[in-house]
Amino acid sequence: MEFVSGAGATNVDLLYQGFDRLAGVGEELYCKDFSLQLGGGVPATLINLGRLGINAKIATELGCDIFSNFAKEKFQQNNVSPINLYSGEDIPLNITSAIILPKDRTFYTYGKGTIDPDDKAKETFYQMAKGSKVCIMQPGGFLEVYKKLKIEGTILVLDTGWDDELSFEKYGDYLETADFYTPNRKEAMQITGENTPEKAAWALKKYFDKVVVKVDADGCIGIDGDDYFFVKSVEEFKNVDSTGAGDAFLSGFIYGLFYDKSLKDCIELGNITGGKAVTEVGALSGYLTEAELLEYKNRIYG
Repeated sequence: MEFVSGAGATNVDLLYQGFDRLAGVGEELYCKDFSLQLGGGVPATLINLGRLGINAKIATELGCDIFSNFAKEKFQQNNVSPINLYSGEDIPLNITSAIILPKDRTFYTYGKGTIDPDDKAKETFYQMAKGSKVCIMQPGGFLEVYKKLKIEGTILVLDTGWDDELSFEKYGDYLETADFYTPNRKEAMQITGENTPEKAAWALKKYFDKVVVKVDADGCIGIDGDDYFFVKSVEEFKNVDSTGAGDAFLSGFIYGLFYDKSLKDCIELGNITGGKAVTEVGALSGYLTEAELLEYKNRIYG
């Protein structure tokens, strides 16, 4: 059975809402709303794919603590099979307390951020991902695994995220290995050194025949061969919280790749899942079923 795979750290978000201000030193404030959710990154993309009916597998670090147990439960509830890369006794997840204010937010995070895999973890991830139709790439210690998967025919989709040192020189090995790269406007301009997203999109043709550059709330640039086009965002989706929008876009985009859709179709599907994600607070609160996604696709884009 075909599936989508990925490796990445698991994030758990504790979201505190309903404050008018931050507490001062020695003060205590009570919030009006609270939720406990999985956060963004590869886990969020795979969970959104699982909700769309696609089998997904993740290699991540999980312990025996309550947060790891919560994460395992959420993965399994959403059609994602977790494979554990961790054997220690600490809490291996990233745990974030997010204080949501009316016009801003602040974050406090425990964790190391990313996975630093040893040879055993790399082999575990490879054996899990072997045979996947699509694999999500992230910079880190799994490059050799991605290269093996590419040779075997897996479609590789790269998500670098932001880095002050984004450049062709630093990330060339990942760009050469990936089949698709989905940067936002800022990331695309940083990695190419160009001053507009349009110029950045054309500069990415150095590595990709099919280019994607997300232009924030406006929509997304696509270049398929020599065909340049722009896909507008879905206007009816109103932005409440942009957390997880990029991860959600990626899920719709990969949904299209999984079912062999055109680049334009993949971007349209990504715009819908990414747009829906911003309508609620949290990385995984705003989402669509497969039937809802296809209904939006037919109604908005035809």
